[in-house]
Amino acid sequence: MSWLGLEGKTVLVVGVANRRSVGYQVATALRAEGARALLVVHTEERRAELAKKLGSEDLFVCDVRDEAQIEGLASDLASAHPPLDGIVHSVAFANYSDGPKPFHGTRREDFLDAMNVSTFSLIALSNALKECLARDASVVTISISTTRMASENYGYMAPVKAALDSSVVFLAKSFSRFSDVRFNAVRAGLLKTQSSAGIPGYVESYLFAEQATLRGRGVATGEVADTVLFLLSPRSSGINAKGIVVDAGMDVNYFDREIVRRVTGAEDDA
Repeated sequence: MSWLGLEGKTVLVVGVANRRSVGYQVATALRAEGARALLVVHTEERRAELAKKLGSEDLFVCDVRDEAQIEGLASDLASAHPPLDGIVHSVAFANYSDGPKPFHGTRREDFLDAMNVSTFSLIALSNALKECLARDASVVTISISTTRMASENYGYMAPVKAALDSSVVFLAKSFSRFSDVRFNAVRAGLLKTQSSAGIPGYVESYLFAEQATLRGRGVATGEVADTVLFLLSPRSSGINAKGIVVDAGMDVNYFDREIVRRVTGAEDDA
């Protein structure tokens, strides 16, 4: 039996894109642990693609922009599956089609759409699925390592993720009135995913972040997935309303001597 105690558990993974996505990595890791992973994608086309690799039995379609589809998902799960022992929320969207803009130039429609998909969807799904959850279920969302750094190319998504982090706390408090359901976030450093590739200037940011980590290499998507599994498991039962940072120590290493030397041309006398 696995130390994590996930064997026989049923977990809903919302936001499975492709092999490089956090959702996909979480789903495959759950199945390796003997858990049942129910997968949610946002289009029928994506469902057809993933069915070839993961099978179609436990694949659902739900566009989180559509309240009726969220309610339909809840109805399907309530009638056909055992109580959910966990939910993984790995959903985010931002419109970068016009390239980078100054933050004050953020369009209202873009900001509100990103907030709806990336943050409110966690609230909406949690509310719709509350009757489907086991009393001690664990809900885990995917956030970013810091929302206090004004990364210009990431733009308005940082405030959106800050709202997601706050929503985790308020959902944990709200659900504590009637259950032991836990809510936590995995706050990941920069990753090589398809969604990240759409961020303007992301490659340069990733390469810098990789050098800024204490180990000199970036965070792997599988490392984020492993942290998600821990938070889903009974082994993390004392962790609630928290954000676990997975960034390989990047946030403490911006003044690394080698990085400073490259920027300033200063000699290293140490």
